[in-house]
Amino acid sequence: MTQQPQRAVGTPMSRVDGRLKVTGHAAYAAEHPVDGVLHAVIVDSSVGKGRVTSIDDRAARAHPGVVAVISHLNAPRLPYRDAPNSNNLPGTRLRVFQDDQVRFFGQPVAVVVASTLEAAQHAARLVDVRYDAQPPSTDLNTVPAGEPGSYARGDADSALSTADVKLDLEYHMSRNHHNPMEPHATIAQWNGDRLTLWDKTQWVGGTQRDLAAVFGIPDDAVRVLSPFVGGAFGSGLRAWPHVTVAALAARQTGRPVKLVLTRRQLYFGTGFRPRYDYRLRVGATRDGRLTAMIHDIRAETSSYETFQEATLAPGQMLYSTPNVRQEYRTVPLDVNTPIWMRGPGYATASFPLECALDELAYAVGLDPIELRRRNEPERDESTGEPFSTRRLLECYTVGAREFGWRRRNPAPRSTREGDWLIGTGVATAVYHTARGAAQAYARVNADGTALVQSASSDMGPGTYTSMTQVAADALGLGTDTVRFELGDSMMPPTPPHGGSQTMASVGSAVQDACDKVRQQAITMAVNDPRSPLHGAAPGDVIVRDGRLVLRNDPTRGESYRALLTRNNRAQLETVGGYTPDQARRSMSAYGAVFAEVAVDARLGLVRLRRMLGVYDAGRIISPKLAESQAIGGMVGGIGSALLEHTVTDPRDGRIVNANLADYLVPVNADIPELRAIYLDGEDRATGPLGVKGLGEIVYVGVAPAIANAVFHATGRRVRNLPITAEALL
Repeated sequence: MTQQPQRAVGTPMSRVDGRLKVTGHAAYAAEHPVDGVLHAVIVDSSVGKGRVTSIDDRAARAHPGVVAVISHLNAPRLPYRDAPNSNNLPGTRLRVFQDDQVRFFGQPVAVVVASTLEAAQHAARLVDVRYDAQPPSTDLNTVPAGEPGSYARGDADSALSTADVKLDLEYHMSRNHHNPMEPHATIAQWNGDRLTLWDKTQWVGGTQRDLAAVFGIPDDAVRVLSPFVGGAFGSGLRAWPHVTVAALAARQTGRPVKLVLTRRQLYFGTGFRPRYDYRLRVGATRDGRLTAMIHDIRAETSSYETFQEATLAPGQMLYSTPNVRQEYRTVPLDVNTPIWMRGPGYATASFPLECALDELAYAVGLDPIELRRRNEPERDESTGEPFSTRRLLECYTVGAREFGWRRRNPAPRSTREGDWLIGTGVATAVYHTARGAAQAYARVNADGTALVQSASSDMGPGTYTSMTQVAADALGLGTDTVRFELGDSMMPPTPPHGGSQTMASVGSAVQDACDKVRQQAITMAVNDPRSPLHGAAPGDVIVRDGRLVLRNDPTRGESYRALLTRNNRAQLETVGGYTPDQARRSMSAYGAVFAEVAVDARLGLVRLRRMLGVYDAGRIISPKLAESQAIGGMVGGIGSALLEHTVTDPRDGRIVNANLADYLVPVNADIPELRAIYLDGEDRATGPLGVKGLGEIVYVGVAPAIANAVFHATGRRVRNLPITAEALL
C-alpha cells in the first residue's frame, strides 16, 4: 500500500475539542438534556457490615416532589445473567437491592427519586434505616489471605541464603482514590425493553454488556453514550452500582432518571488503588549483581469480589535475576471492590523494587544508575522472549546528562541550603504494551470532508485529537476537514480506554479504515477514463491536501470532491479493524525518572524541587499531548509519594477523609519544574503505528524516585507511602 505523507502525526497539535471544553459546550454525563428527567439520590449504608432490619420511608414518600423510594423491600428481582463483569473480575458482583446484606460502609441500601435534586436530597435524609450491625474487617493484618498467585524461577531461597549481600525489607502503600474532576454520573432512560445510558465510563462496550447482564436483556438492547469524560484514571473501567440503581429507578418510575454521586460517595461508590503490604528480600554479589529476589505481597480486596492487578510483572522481568519467587495474596475485607488506577500494578511494584535497588546500591558502594546498568537483562527472563525494543540504558544516559546527575555528592545528608537538606534520586519505570482488537468506521464525503468513528473514550489524554491526526494523514486531508467521533456503543467496538492501549489499538483501526477508504478512491480514479489518473499504477498515487496525485508528478491528479461528484457518489465508506498479532516479543515502555527534593531539617517537610522523566515510549503521535500526559502522570505520582492516603475508621468502615479538604492531592504550589523527554523512535512489533502507549509509564517510578531522593537528603529510609513529616522527625 502506498506510504502516505505524514503531516499531522508528530506535530504539537492543540486539542480539537479544546474550545468545546473551555466554553462549556462539551456535554458530560450529567449534562445531557433529557426531557422529563427525575433526580435520584442514593441512601448509603451507615454501617460497614451486617444486615438491614427495617427501612421506614414514610416521611420521605410524603415529602413534596418525591416519586419513589426503592430498596430491597420493593425492588424487582433482577436476573444478573451469568456474564463476565465489564472488568472481568471473578466472583459475585454487588447485587443492588436484592437482599438485606450490608457488605461495606456506604453500600446503596435505598434510592430516593424526585422531581428535583433538592427534594431527592432532603427526602434521602428522611429515610430511617435500622441495622443489625457487625464489626467490619478493614485491616490487612486481621483477616486471613486467600490462596496466592505465584511465580518462580530458579531456587530463590537457596540463592538468597548464600548471597554475599542480603536485604530484607518491608514496604507499606496506602490506599489511593482517583478523585477525577467530574464525579461519576448516569442518566438512564427506557423505551420499552431498550435502555439508553448517558454515563461516565472508560468503556461504553463494557457498561453495555454489564447492564445487559444485570437486566437479562440482549447486549444490543442497551446503548451507552459517553462523548466526554472529565478525568477517570481507571475509576471508569467498570459499571459501578449507581449505574444499575439509575437504570432500575428509571424502569420503576417510567421516567428518565439522573443520578450523580457526590464527592464523598466517590470514596465508596467507585473503586480505588488498594492498600499493599510488600516484603522484598534481595540477594546480590558484592559487585552488585542480583542473584535472588523473593516478593511476598498482600493486597486488599472486597469480600464479594477478588481484584488483582499486575503487581508481580516488574519483579519478573525488569532486572536480570536468575532466582525469583513471588507470592501475591489478596485479603477479603469488608470494603467495596478496588479497581485499576493509573500505572496499575506496575506503579505499586516499582516503589519497593526501585527503593530496594537504591538501598542495594548504597550497600555495595555503587552509583544507583551503575547498579541498574549491571543488572540489565539481555531478554525477558520471565518468558525467554526477546525485547521488541528496550532503550532503558539510553534513558539512563540521557536523563543523567540532562538532570546533572554527575554533580551530586553521593553521600547522604551531604548537601544543605540553610535549613533545607537537598537530595536527588532516580528510579526506573516500566509498563507493558497492551493491545486489543478494535474497529473504526471511516467516510469521505463528496464535499471533501471526512468522518471517522470508533466506540472509544477520551478521559483526558486527547483521543479526539490524536485520532484526528492519524486519520488526516491516512486520508491525505487537513485536520480541519476531519471529524472524529467516539463514546457511543453503537459505533465500532474497541477495548477499554485504559492500560495505555488506546493509541496502539484504536489508532491502528483508524489507520486501517482510512487507508481502505483512500484506496477505494485511488482505485476509482485509476479505473475512471475521465480521471487525470486513469491508467496510473495505484501504488504511485498518494493523497495530499484532499487531492489524489502521482507521487512523482503532483500536477497530475484531482480532488476527492471532483472524483466523487463526477461519479455521482455522495461518499466512500468502510469499517476497518486491528487485531494484535501473536509475535513472540516482550513489549513494554521504559523510563528513567530523576527527582530533586528539599527536606526541612527541623520540620520534616518534603518539597519537590524538580523532576525529569526520560521515556522509551515508541512513536509519539502528538507531542503536545504527550507532554501533557507526562506532567499529569508526574503530578499523580507526587501525590502518591507525599500526600495521598485514605483513612478508614476500623469501628464502622467509614472513610474519614472522604473529601478534597482532608484527602490531600497536589495543587499548583506543590508542583515545581517538571520535564519529560521522549526518545525518538518507534516499535513496529507493537503494531502499524509503532507506539507503546504513554499514559501509564509516566506515573510509574515517580514515587520511588522521590523516596530515594528523600533518603539522599536525610539519610533516612522511608518505606511507607505517603512519606510524611512524622516519618522524618
